[in-house]
Amino acid sequence: MLIRHADPADLADIVAIYNASIPERMATADLAPVTVASRQAWFAEFSPQRRPLWVGCDEATAAVLGWLSIRSFYGRPAYEATAEVGVYTAPAAQRRGCARGLLAQAITSAPSLGIETLLAFVFGHNVPSLRLFEAAGFQRWGSLPRVAKLDGVRRDLVILGRPIGDADASR
Repeated sequence: MLIRHADPADLADIVAIYNASIPERMATADLAPVTVASRQAWFAEFSPQRRPLWVGCDEATAAVLGWLSIRSFYGRPAYEATAEVGVYTAPAAQRRGCARGLLAQAITSAPSLGIETLLAFVFGHNVPSLRLFEAAGFQRWGSLPRVAKLDGVRRDLVILGRPIGDADASR
C-alpha cells in the first residue's frame, strides 16, 4: 500500500469511505451521509507539515483504500503537542492491513509533527478498532459512558492514548 498526503482530488473518495461507515453505527456519530461540499472546510484544515490527512492507496490501481487524519485536540495552546487520530477504511479493504499501515505512519511521523501524545476516541462496541489501536500501543485512558445515542441505543466512547518518543519514557 502506498501512503501519501491527500489532495483535493481525493476528497470524494474520502467522503465515500466515511459515508460507508455510517450505516454500521460503529465508527462515527454521524447518523446521515455527509457531502463533499460539507467537507471542504474540514479538508482545508489539514497541513502536511503539522496536521496531515493521509490516504492509503492500492499500489497497482491507485484506488484510495482508506484514510487517516491527525487533528488538533481541544484547540488550546497547552494541548499543542497532543493530537487526535481518526482512521477509516473502505469496506472492501477492511482487515487487509490498511488501517494498521496508516496508524503506523501516524506514530512514526508524530515526532516530526511536534506531537508527543496521540489520542483516539472509539465507540466501546467497536471491538475491531479497539484492537487495532491497542495493538499499536494505545492504552485505554478513559471512558465516557452512554454519551452517544445510535438508533435509540446509548453507547460508550472509549478514550485511548499513546505517548510518543520522549513522552513515552516519562510516563
